[in-house]
Amino acid sequence: MNNAFQKDQAALLLEQVEKGRISRRRFTQAVAAMFAVPAGLGAKMSFAQARQLVLVNWGGDAMTAYDEAYGKPFQEETGIRVVEDGSGPTEGALRAQAQSGNVTWDVVDADPFSAIALGKEGVVQPIDYSIVDKSKFREGFGWEHATSAYFFSFVIAYNATKYETPPSSLADFFDVEKFPGNRAMYKWGVSSWEAALLADGVARDALYPLDIERAHAKLAAFKENVSVFWGGGAELQNALLTGEADMAIAWNTRAKVVEADTGGDVKYIWDDGLLQPASFAVMANNPGGTEPAMQLLAAMQVPERQLVMFEMLGQGPANPAADALIAEEDKRHNCVDPENMAKQIPLDMEWYAENYGAALDAYLSVISA
Repeated sequence: MNNAFQKDQAALLLEQVEKGRISRRRFTQAVAAMFAVPAGLGAKMSFAQARQLVLVNWGGDAMTAYDEAYGKPFQEETGIRVVEDGSGPTEGALRAQAQSGNVTWDVVDADPFSAIALGKEGVVQPIDYSIVDKSKFREGFGWEHATSAYFFSFVIAYNATKYETPPSSLADFFDVEKFPGNRAMYKWGVSSWEAALLADGVARDALYPLDIERAHAKLAAFKENVSVFWGGGAELQNALLTGEADMAIAWNTRAKVVEADTGGDVKYIWDDGLLQPASFAVMANNPGGTEPAMQLLAAMQVPERQLVMFEMLGQGPANPAADALIAEEDKRHNCVDPENMAKQIPLDMEWYAENYGAALDAYLSVISA
């Protein structure tokens, strides 16, 4: 579910560098001063057996951000090199490694719902919360087999030149009489189900378990208004920039870029936003060893390092202590800033762990019919 967003993070970083909004020099300077060792961490780092750890994400220029924010500081503190692998830790790839008996990955960027399912299968191992500090997570966002890594959101982006009164809810998104025009929605189901049910009158606190049949009935009646079912950030961004869509359920990271590119002609709101957590997991029988891998996860909790990921990629920090480090003018773009977070609904990872595959198959049938 998260891999499309992660791939888009790589593309987005490169785009921002090319536009001159982020310089590679600025990137290096920003992280040069953030190599503070977490309290007590250095004393625990005597892992002669671990010469390297392989951190697997979704590739592209995002690997540079992960290396600067996390890999290089960890190597300075411990002598353990963090090797970035951008081949993509899909559920299938993780299962294949476990079944082969030849595990080559250590820490993987996996959806919490995937980690929940894979943990039950023994593919990933339980997090050692004597090393990883659960108090440095936002409340409710830590799992047995995965640490809280970062956040992003699905938000309503809209053409501010077309609507005198902006939308304020997902009910407005579905109201084409009050807000005429074409819509864009996410191709892979996530957010579309929640949006349809909220627009159909389901209360926020009664959203889960999702009534998929009801959601699909709502979407089937609405889909003629959807000009784009987007699968990646560039496609979403193009739909908003060209006017192909007047309103979209969009990743907040792309909505921010479109707002800047249009000088505010396209805006976005946090109201009825759908907040998605991301996580890191550790492979069972990982070659670098359990304790070094857990120490890497602990080192990733340093607020200054998560600040770099926010500045470079727009990732909402997992550690709430990072919120205070974000510049005042940038707080409105932080999906987990307390003011923004209060307006949103977190996606239920336990529900997705049990139901995503079957729900997605049905969803794709509905939107393609």
